[in-house]
Amino acid sequence: MGKPFTSRRGLLKGSAAAGVALAAPTIFTRRASATDFTNAPTGSTVTFGFNVPQSGVYADEGADQLRAYELAVEHLNGTGADNGMLETFSSKALTGQGVLGKKVEFVTGDTQTKSDAARASARSMIEKDGALVITGGSSSGVAVAVQALCQEAGVVFMAGLTHANDTTGKDRRRNGFRHFFNSYMSGAALAPVLANAYGNDRRAYYLTADYNWGYTTEQAISEATEGVGWETVNKVLTPLGAGDFSSYIAPVLQSGADTLVLVHYGGDMVNSLTNAVQFGLRDAQVDGRDFQIVVPLYSRLMARGAGENVKGIFGSTNWHWSLGDDGSKAFSRSFGTKYGFPPSQAAHTAYCQTILYADAVERAGTFNPCGVVEALEDFEFDGLGNGRTLYRGDDHQCFKDVLVVRGKENPDSEFDLLEIVEVTPVDQVTYPHDHPQFAGGELGACNPGA
Repeated sequence: MGKPFTSRRGLLKGSAAAGVALAAPTIFTRRASATDFTNAPTGSTVTFGFNVPQSGVYADEGADQLRAYELAVEHLNGTGADNGMLETFSSKALTGQGVLGKKVEFVTGDTQTKSDAARASARSMIEKDGALVITGGSSSGVAVAVQALCQEAGVVFMAGLTHANDTTGKDRRRNGFRHFFNSYMSGAALAPVLANAYGNDRRAYYLTADYNWGYTTEQAISEATEGVGWETVNKVLTPLGAGDFSSYIAPVLQSGADTLVLVHYGGDMVNSLTNAVQFGLRDAQVDGRDFQIVVPLYSRLMARGAGENVKGIFGSTNWHWSLGDDGSKAFSRSFGTKYGFPPSQAAHTAYCQTILYADAVERAGTFNPCGVVEALEDFEFDGLGNGRTLYRGDDHQCFKDVLVVRGKENPDSEFDLLEIVEVTPVDQVTYPHDHPQFAGGELGACNPGA
């Protein structure tokens, strides 16, 4: 088992990876000079800032992100037991000798799942520690706030676990990028599966986290399920970190709904699902039909926390450790060797964002954020799990296959709690960048800072 993480600086060293690149290297062509940007490195090391919830309702996700960030730094510097996904990544710009010949250091901060705290820790890492890139977060409210700060400061923001449409929608920024999937994609993947499993005439009741992730996920799931014939009975907002959701669960069975959609994540989902089961919803019937519960955004960590209660419950996820592609197997093996258990989707996206940033720097030949932005926009790659992936230039959203999962009835271990029931092809979850659920945002210009 890995040890708990505390805020600290790490320095690790370099090795090599081999293979064939999917995309040709990007050459930096913008006007700014090689040293005319925020925190331009002058020594033999560079600093990455890892900003995650080390306390609060999403702390479990944050701990797994930090594990993955440390593993990514080991692979970049070549000090790990293996090279992880550097061996399977289609781009072969990274050699395991650091980034542009510089060893990677890192600093960490605690977002506390609060926007103000997250901005303060990110600002400290940029201004005091000289961080060139900020990545992390397990809340879309935090991601949106820190992304805006990084745009102002002139550094790149590689979003961690953020699922709200807003991150690459109305609050998109030129200096920010998201590898994780989003609310729209969950709706597009889930609705057909739910209709096939439960029919086209369900009546849904929503309990929704009261912040931007909750709003956009509720909208995405309700619009997608209404599109296959479902009716929305009620939508009720719940506070983040409520702990006990009993007062919100009690009215559900009196509403005429036959389906409860829990738009909750992390510890909130564990608690609300537990309360729903305690109130007998899983054993209830409405008009002769079994009552159902849906969790739009799942993770292995949440499933483990909820235990028996997740059995048979559908949801969506960005990635799962049981995938059989070479990249997923390499990452799961590397992570499992180091920590003694499989990685979560939070760990996967954290690792990928670190590798993608470092690769873009190497391909651009500069740490200047505008060069990195150029290298990432419309970059196609493979070998990091989820199949062929595009970092779309219009909005800086990654497009890839999406997984629909269900809680296993007979798990083999405490980590084997979710089964993949469908790999939704990327074409089914792709949308125009100005889709109404994402309207109102403009990337603006890249800001190199100083």
